[in-house]
Amino acid sequence: MKQLVVVAIGGNSIVKDNQSQSVAHQAEAVKQVADTVLEMLGNNIDVVLTHGNGPQVGLDLRRAELAHQHEGLPLTPLANCVADTQGGIGYLIQQALNNRLQTLNGKKAVTVVTQVEVDAEDAGFITPTKPIGAFFTAEERDALLEANPDWHFIEDAGRGFRRVVASPQPQRIVEADAIKALAQQGFVVIGVGGGGIPVLRAANGDYRSIDAVIDKDLSTALLAEEIKADVLVITTGVEKVCVHFGKPEQQALGEVTASEMQRYSQEGHFPPGSMLPKIEASLAFLRQGGKRVIITTPECLPAALRGETGTHIVGG
Repeated sequence: MKQLVVVAIGGNSIVKDNQSQSVAHQAEAVKQVADTVLEMLGNNIDVVLTHGNGPQVGLDLRRAELAHQHEGLPLTPLANCVADTQGGIGYLIQQALNNRLQTLNGKKAVTVVTQVEVDAEDAGFITPTKPIGAFFTAEERDALLEANPDWHFIEDAGRGFRRVVASPQPQRIVEADAIKALAQQGFVVIGVGGGGIPVLRAANGDYRSIDAVIDKDLSTALLAEEIKADVLVITTGVEKVCVHFGKPEQQALGEVTASEMQRYSQEGHFPPGSMLPKIEASLAFLRQGGKRVIITTPECLPAALRGETGTHIVGG
């Protein structure tokens, strides 16, 4: 029986640095993603992909701001930038996959533009934490703050400063049923891009968008729960999760239980806005009946699925 695996791809896997922001660079990067997915499909696995969009949505916002400043064009709301990047990144991944899936009869990739319901009273709207966009020096940050006093920045792992925006908790994946139905029909589905388009639901059932960025890993875990996935995979920049990171006693984690990982989290081993959301998403998925979570780099993913590397979190 095939396993259903939900794989979260980081936005920084597609835009690796400030010199790789063009669509041509992104198209080349997603070809590597497509090769990995092709290898997974050869192992009797059905795949649903999600992806980050931090670098891309930051670029979209900046383009809109410059067009407004210099040409008087209307500003694009953040929620619409999320929708735009869902479509754009999904298109690149979908095309790269379909170019390779021609060798597998009946397999096609499809992108689902996905809304995610959030709570208007969520504390995330009070304290912004989600990094978006490019990295800036301290001098660039100060200049941007002078021009935009309502913006917020954090330092990101020594690589510079990034803008942060509200990051509410995802409550429901609006298109989960559609994604599940497509996966059951044999499609490789790309959905919940950038954590999903944040929407609020009115008393009459109508949705309206709200400017925020939902953490991609939390939305991915919720999607995996709602479509009853067997395994959740979160790709990141390290082959294995480490405790005591950067210290002489640094330790890479292989297979650990959910309770052990919870203890490490409570001890403060995982920084907010970086590894912590991935751990929280992993534990949430396991609490709701998920069988296994794998955290590793995109390059190590096939080996991790064979149990040869990566951090594997299991119930218990």
